[in-house]
Amino acid sequence: MEGSSSEKLIIVTREPDGIATVTINRPKSLNSLTRPMMVDLAKAFKALAKDNSVRVIILSGAGRAFCSGVDLTAAQDVFKGDVKDPETDPVVQMEQCPKPIIGAINGLAITAGFEIALACDMLVAAKGAAFVDTHARFGIFPSWGLSQKLARFIGPNKAREVSLAAMPLSAEEAEKLGFVNYVVDQNEVLNKARQLAGAIMKNSQDLVLRYKSVINDGYKLDLRQGLAMEKVFITLMYIFSWISMVLFI
Repeated sequence: MEGSSSEKLIIVTREPDGIATVTINRPKSLNSLTRPMMVDLAKAFKALAKDNSVRVIILSGAGRAFCSGVDLTAAQDVFKGDVKDPETDPVVQMEQCPKPIIGAINGLAITAGFEIALACDMLVAAKGAAFVDTHARFGIFPSWGLSQKLARFIGPNKAREVSLAAMPLSAEEAEKLGFVNYVVDQNEVLNKARQLAGAIMKNSQDLVLRYKSVINDGYKLDLRQGLAMEKVFITLMYIFSWISMVLFI
């Protein structure tokens, strides 16, 4: 029996080593999202962003799917006007989170689930997993950035095929296109995600946070603007380093 409250449908675990895992826990419904689940998912990422003990976040789904999108029986509630309140919008909170987010895609990521995967910084997917965009099939326009992000990740022609024809994008093809970082056996998805998290945590936490910001923000700019932004960050880091040296001399 599935949890009777939304709190049980979004599970957050913090490990002593600095990894936090967020699990969408509604496996009997292929982890489809209700409005309370979306709110709880947003709250989870907002809290983890502020938790100094957490350095990397892994997002996964329970059972055989990552997330099958919005629960259509609750769609009217989900698509109310207040759904785009940034405080309760999971994708907004993921995009604002300064810490690396690794998506552990253990199965289908459909429509809203696809968009949530797009909000991750890195993806580890199971063999046979797939990303599916059904917006055109159901006459619902994407509202979490899929129409703009996907073409930037896999190219416009392939994005048109995936979205206009609602053709599944397999994990294996997504890896070839550079959208998925690793494709592994089903039972190795979380292990590989933790291995990737461990590699990140061996490095300077402060620089990892700044580096993620520069990469993500710079990707939205043209190369000239991105290079200028990098120079600004370098200058600021030198200034902060100099101030720190002066204060501690």
